Amino acid sequence: MSFGEHLDELRKRLIHALLGLIPIFVVALVFGGPILEFLIVPAEDQLRAAGQASRLQATGPAEVFIAYIKVALVLSILVGGPWLIYQVWLFVSPGLYKNERRFVYVLMPLSAALTVVGMMFLYWVMLPVMLGFLITFSSNIAQTSASTAPLPEGIVLPIAPMLTVDPTEPPPGAFWFNDSLHELRFALPDADGEGVAQILGVPMTGGALISQQYRVSEYIGMVFGLGIAFGIAFQLPLVMLLLGWSGMADPRFLAKQRKYALLACALAGAILTPADPASMVLLAGPLYGLFEVGLLLMRFVPSRKPTTDGAMGAD
Repeated sequence: MSFGEHLDELRKRLIHALLGLIPIFVVALVFGGPILEFLIVPAEDQLRAAGQASRLQATGPAEVFIAYIKVALVLSILVGGPWLIYQVWLFVSPGLYKNERRFVYVLMPLSAALTVVGMMFLYWVMLPVMLGFLITFSSNIAQTSASTAPLPEGIVLPIAPMLTVDPTEPPPGAFWFNDSLHELRFALPDADGEGVAQILGVPMTGGALISQQYRVSEYIGMVFGLGIAFGIAFQLPLVMLLLGWSGMADPRFLAKQRKYALLACALAGAILTPADPASMVLLAGPLYGLFEVGLLLMRFVPSRKPTTDGAMGAD
């Protein structure tokens, strides 16, 4: 193919890749709300556990909309990733030898699996621990105390019932404390006063002097930033395998450098997390485990495996 034909082929693949993402993006817009809610759950849980208002806030009219579109875009890229990779493969595969194609058949599934593991580890392990530390630290750094005195004569305090869920059909004007939401809830009467128009809630906070109310855009940006960092960090076995195949690294030499690898993992844990001890250990441990997985892959999947039946001739 001439240079112009290569450009035409590249333009064709780019157009196909973008056209394939459009229907995924439309579907992602429909499910963007539940995905956004899913991403916010770790912050809500840790805020509620620390006695803080478990709601994120928006400080601008378009902030929630922009966060919604960002979630839909990222979801489209993640779901459409195989389609994008397939288009890239169609563009580059005619110029690869047989043995080079076998490398790709090994590397692509391994990279996808490592990325999924990294995202699951971030959401279910790292985010709860990291947010729990930061929120608890901020909540305990300063406390307020209210003065107390005996009740004036004739004053009776109302007692709100403690419930774990909202009642099915609360009477108009009723109020209660929802322990699972950490909110004081109120059944707002409708116009005629005979039914309930809606149930309102007031988030309750403890005695922390610093109120923690996170912006939804900043939180989503932090989650996506950590997602990119963890997605790259969890490619460590893949990088080691490539280094072994290229002859730039030897598994026997790397096995003797375990103490330096452990130090590097600890430094990565300090850089990729807020540097609290729990988050550092939780990230450094799996990273070192991935280093050991990389050593195993270098030993049991050497470069001759993907090229067992091939000469270097192209198809």
